[in-house]
Amino acid sequence: MKKLFFFFMLSSLCVAQKKEIIQLKDNIKDRKGLTRSLTFIDNRPDKNIGAIHDKKDIVELTFANDDLKGFIENWFKEDNKTLGNNDIVLMLEELKIYEEKDSNRTFPYVKVRIKLSSFIKRNDKYYFIGRYNNVIVSNPNITVHPSIFLAGEIAEIFAQFIKASYYPNITPGYFIPESEINRYEEYLNKGYKAFNNEALKDGVYTSFQKFHNQEPDPDYSLKKNKKGKVVQLIYNDLEASLYKMYCYVENGKAYKTTPVGFDEMNKDAKGFYIYSSRTNLFAASQTGGLFVGAVAGGLVGALIGAAIDSSSDANAGAVQGVGFRSTMESNVYLDSLTGGYVFEK
Repeated sequence: MKKLFFFFMLSSLCVAQKKEIIQLKDNIKDRKGLTRSLTFIDNRPDKNIGAIHDKKDIVELTFANDDLKGFIENWFKEDNKTLGNNDIVLMLEELKIYEEKDSNRTFPYVKVRIKLSSFIKRNDKYYFIGRYNNVIVSNPNITVHPSIFLAGEIAEIFAQFIKASYYPNITPGYFIPESEINRYEEYLNKGYKAFNNEALKDGVYTSFQKFHNQEPDPDYSLKKNKKGKVVQLIYNDLEASLYKMYCYVENGKAYKTTPVGFDEMNKDAKGFYIYSSRTNLFAASQTGGLFVGAVAGGLVGALIGAAIDSSSDANAGAVQGVGFRSTMESNVYLDSLTGGYVFEK
């Protein structure tokens, strides 16, 4: 009996020893030489990323080095010999891999939830740059090894997000005191007028920041057809593309511009959300062509650009090429600080 117990225990240990390393090795050089330092803060409540089924094995995802702070900061130093004046702070708030069987699926999908934020530090003040806050999905029908696939996605998100953060587009008046950096979202959301005010102002909002501050653009109006459907954006009596608009508010109700039309924006305790899918939000627009998140101010790569500077883009936050583009519809929240899409399924 003791031998049998030892055999099962040994078998369990052998399975548990399977690991997939998240290789943070892409070049993260600041090609403009603006950045002086990169400081990493690991604010995850649980530093264990988790383990999943991969074929007949149980595979744990892990970084190559337990000292993640030292590893990432040294990664920056190795790739950046020409230094500037900007001190960038990278904060990892969540990184968890898991298996989830959604209600309309016959088998579980492997997913990873990641929340990564960046700031520029000046003296004892922090200025929010942007964040990536999403669930990445691995499709078991087309992915042979989900652990390898998701480890690669995580590594690329880290690299692209860091490079995008080198060129911040910040609002000088909005800063976070050093004492509040660990609760920056709660601190900044005090100024979220669209969420905190009892009623929304009617009008056209050409960026998330304008919607956030409840400042509709008086130069823009909407044209409707006989059925009452919005068909055109008007700028000072001239026709303009609908995709110059983040959303519009009519009779106190907000409607988000997406590649497949307008989705009603609802609100709960977590924030504003639309009911949609990755397929719809990555779709070819009704006027043709694939709508990709805007990459402004020198931000690199369509992969992460929309997560940093999504405020002026109708497809904000639909970061192209990350994970499986599922057809499953669910509540997709609008990030309270960037306006980007936050997929939770």
